[in-house]
Amino acid sequence: MSFEKINVLAKQKKPFLFISDFKGENVEVVLLEDLEKEDIEFCINEKYSFKKHLHTLEADPIKFSEYKKKFDAVIEKIKSGETYILNLTQQTPVKTDLTLKEMFKMANAHYKLRYKDEFLCFSPEKFIQIVDNTIHTFPMKGTIDAAKVNAEKKILADEKEMAEHIMIVDLLRNDLSMVASDVRVERFRYIQTIEAGEKKLLQISSHISGSLHVNWQEELGTILQTLLPAGSISGAPKKSTVNIIEDIEGYARGFFSGVFGVFDGNSLDSGVMIRFIQKSAEGYLYKSGGGITLDSDVQSEYKELQDKIYLP
Repeated sequence: MSFEKINVLAKQKKPFLFISDFKGENVEVVLLEDLEKEDIEFCINEKYSFKKHLHTLEADPIKFSEYKKKFDAVIEKIKSGETYILNLTQQTPVKTDLTLKEMFKMANAHYKLRYKDEFLCFSPEKFIQIVDNTIHTFPMKGTIDAAKVNAEKKILADEKEMAEHIMIVDLLRNDLSMVASDVRVERFRYIQTIEAGEKKLLQISSHISGSLHVNWQEELGTILQTLLPAGSISGAPKKSTVNIIEDIEGYARGFFSGVFGVFDGNSLDSGVMIRFIQKSAEGYLYKSGGGITLDSDVQSEYKELQDKIYLP
């Protein structure tokens, strides 16, 4: 098992990259010294310098009527009590003349990963970070076009967005409690600006932390396995929500909305694999979506799915 391999390598303090699919069923672990040989590139940089580029993606999104059927099916599941927040995603065919290598090089993001000639992600969202025996997570929930009048005030005052964010913070606080003690919300609902191609998006995050025992490296793989799939990109309650996702979305997420991370011998940093392009036989597919609650508006959710299709 790859999670057991993570336990072994982390105990030995060997630096490695791990990549997990959405459900934590397909996990790859590669020593950092072997990345070039495996044709894998990554970059983790929270303080990247924004570089402007002129490339855009030509998207052919799902028809609104088709999206609405899936949205309505989620709402029925919420009404029946099987889920109370579900991250509904879809895949969108996109066209570009760029290769995955070229897109990786020019994209601006905190977490970038190119896996061979198969997929690419450029994610703004942290999964977990472990430094000095403290585990941190930073769920992102709530997005608005920064160009809207009073955008920051609007999204912070939006009751639907507030409810959705509270649900995810509660879910991730409970998740961290399975692997850590003294779990607490350090910071609640703060704004981050995301450079989204030709526009800027505002996203709301929170910061949750907990304490690990001093030998946490020996159980790093077990910790990751316990926390997957990522709560912010699945929903709650997690098990039944993942089953609903598989029934309704109509495609296999694969590595999209999984996680990747790097253990440097002492600390771990990892990101959720959103903002994701996959290469298929028919061309590129961009996977995106958003959280659905009982108060969600189908038009707004359909727009959010499209707003997240960009080369940052």
